Amino acid sequence: MPHYVASLRPYVAGRSTEEVKQTYGLSHVVKLASNENPLGPSPLALEQMRSVLDHLHLYPTGLDLRKHLADRFGTKIENVITGSGSEGIMANIVRTFLCDEDEALTSEGTFIGFEVLARGRGIPFRTVPLRADYHIDLPALAAAINERTKLIYLANPNNPTGTIFTKQEFDAFYRHVPERVLIILDEAYFEYAKDNARYPDSMFYRYDNVITLRTFSKIYGLAGVRIGYGFAHEELIANLMKVKLPFEPSMLGNAAGIGAIEDREFLHRSLESNARVMRRLRDQLLQIGFQPVSSDANFLMIPIASAEEAQRLTQSLVERGVIIRYLANFGLPNCVRLTIGTDEENEFLIDTMKQVLVNA
Repeated sequence: MPHYVASLRPYVAGRSTEEVKQTYGLSHVVKLASNENPLGPSPLALEQMRSVLDHLHLYPTGLDLRKHLADRFGTKIENVITGSGSEGIMANIVRTFLCDEDEALTSEGTFIGFEVLARGRGIPFRTVPLRADYHIDLPALAAAINERTKLIYLANPNNPTGTIFTKQEFDAFYRHVPERVLIILDEAYFEYAKDNARYPDSMFYRYDNVITLRTFSKIYGLAGVRIGYGFAHEELIANLMKVKLPFEPSMLGNAAGIGAIEDREFLHRSLESNARVMRRLRDQLLQIGFQPVSSDANFLMIPIASAEEAQRLTQSLVERGVIIRYLANFGLPNCVRLTIGTDEENEFLIDTMKQVLVNA
């Protein structure tokens, strides 16, 4: 076993509602830990999946979804790749482009899936701290680039903080990035942030060394199908296609993506619900003494006075039927993350938090 694999900490997914029900003897559990769409999956995605059920004995090609994405975003099919979630494509980027002497660079307090992939490759993995306001520090990242830096990972909006870096900040950062360095712009929560005028939609940054990653797991409600996509220079895509599994994503995944990308009504309904519920939830959290970080995604991060209190709050809530995410594994031990649920789910969350605070 390579030492860098033996020493890895695996990514730990959030607890399921059934597990929590059985553990604590509960009949009603709300899961607000994994940033899933509380409205469920896109109806058009479900319709498309049903249409291919009689063909599941055939291998998928994935070309139809790639063509749909190319048409939707005004690019060529040679610039599009699909995979088992955006993280599946990220894994192929790490396998394809990182050599033994290379290094990966990112921020602290960001998606830990990238760290697992980079460390699993056995290369040096370096980070810079978040700013005091929980934003990614792009000037510090630029200053940290050295002759061995090959890959820089940036999540925008960032998970788990919900913060973004702006067009002006990214432009200033990019001027310091050598052409030999690849930048992954992970935009898993792109749809939630795209209407912010300060947000740098990476499709307007079609630089040869920028790879865009997006997913159907979040706003389209297809986390269980595992379908993601990416855009990059055709030479990068051509090399990624050499490494990726030949029949990934599945036929159901490809069909779901085709349906979802056309489901404008569901997209708009999800955005409206998220914005409305987030405003109310933020106000309620402020009223009971919490200070959530401003978010351009579908979740809120809350700094707590100490790691012990953050852990205690998480445990107290789960014992009462509310699953949230404690962020120690993300390098933020004094923080928790709350997914924006439905009105009913968030009312249950707030009522339960009040009970916990009274008992405390």
